[in-house]
Amino acid sequence: MSDIRIKLKVLHYAKEIGNISQACRYYGISREAVYQWKRAYEQEREQGLFNSKPCPETPKLRTPNHIEDLILYLRKTYYFGQLRIKW
Repeated sequence: MSDIRIKLKVLHYAKEIGNISQACRYYGISREAVYQWKRAYEQEREQGLFNSKPCPETPKLRTPNHIEDLILYLRKTYYFGQLRIKW
């Protein structure tokens, strides 16, 4: 919910001062992001500001479950870092 508040704060500030570029510089956000938020807010109000990145699941690239379980075991039991686990 805090993401939505930040987005609304940026949008309201940009509307208040009447300059999106200046608001982007003030908050350190790209103009493209603010314009996307603005379009989403105009279409769907606050519902449009939820983070909804499409994340297609690609089973080819996913680490097999038995290896993932082994990595978690090594991290939690022996506190190994990524280099030791890789080795």
